[in-house]
Amino acid sequence: MEVYRLRHRIAAVQKNLLENRILTGQLAARMNQMVPVGNIHEAEFKVFSQYGDDGIISYLVDRVAPASRRFVEFGVEDYSESNTRYLLLARNWSGLVMDGRPDLERLVRSDPIFRLHDLKVRSAFVTAENINELLVEAGFDGDIGLLSIDVDGNDYWIWGAIQVARPAIVVCEFNSVFGASNPWTVPYDPRFDRTRYHFSNLVYGASITSLCDLAQEKTYAFVGCNSAGNNAYFVRRDQTNGLRLLSPEQGYVESKFSESRNPQGGWTYLKGPHRIESLRGVEVFNTRSGRTEKIP
Repeated sequence: MEVYRLRHRIAAVQKNLLENRILTGQLAARMNQMVPVGNIHEAEFKVFSQYGDDGIISYLVDRVAPASRRFVEFGVEDYSESNTRYLLLARNWSGLVMDGRPDLERLVRSDPIFRLHDLKVRSAFVTAENINELLVEAGFDGDIGLLSIDVDGNDYWIWGAIQVARPAIVVCEFNSVFGASNPWTVPYDPRFDRTRYHFSNLVYGASITSLCDLAQEKTYAFVGCNSAGNNAYFVRRDQTNGLRLLSPEQGYVESKFSESRNPQGGWTYLKGPHRIESLRGVEVFNTRSGRTEKIP
């Protein structure tokens, strides 16, 4: 009986902590509505996102006011830390989350959010070949409010392949190591693995320039990056609603976090230009020339 009471108290504390986190986020979001935001960095706050993306997404949702209150996010790991969990819990959006881990559905279904909210879950390794089929099967084709892409590899290729869904806002991970002006992404491989591709763990995803070029082709505008330098934000051109539109060079943010490794898998903690210098001779795909080339 004592164990039962203790578990009940722990659950109550956890519930209160969660509610307080959400309330703090809602208060910060309200402030963003009241105070002019010159740069989307200024709107940042963190509730469930890795960095301050909860605040940026909330701010953009308020500015854009998407007709659809549905999101799609893939590359969510176990969905405890994500870009859309705040939309689900604080704004009662509906969503679809996907990840390649086979236990994703079991993990999310055991979370109370699955019972309390409208959330669909798919354990799937997302590729350019299957993304449209996955969206249609889950009922997330057509207009959606937000799309978040973070697969540590084929992000550029998968976004480019999407034809059945039209998000108002797109959040896509970019590789800050590639710099502000290089039109690079990884060569497409449906089974791409960043560590297997190069031991450094630094060759993945796409540069901000390649993503901005792709966004323009798909009629989206670049509105900035988060202050951590790992996520880029795009809004449909017919829904920018006065947001400041940026060039890749204007919006680029150099990341400060260290992910580099040596051939034995140990951390090397390279910073700044030392990261790209360590990649000389590694093959990347130039999205403007349409050819592979080696990092000089």
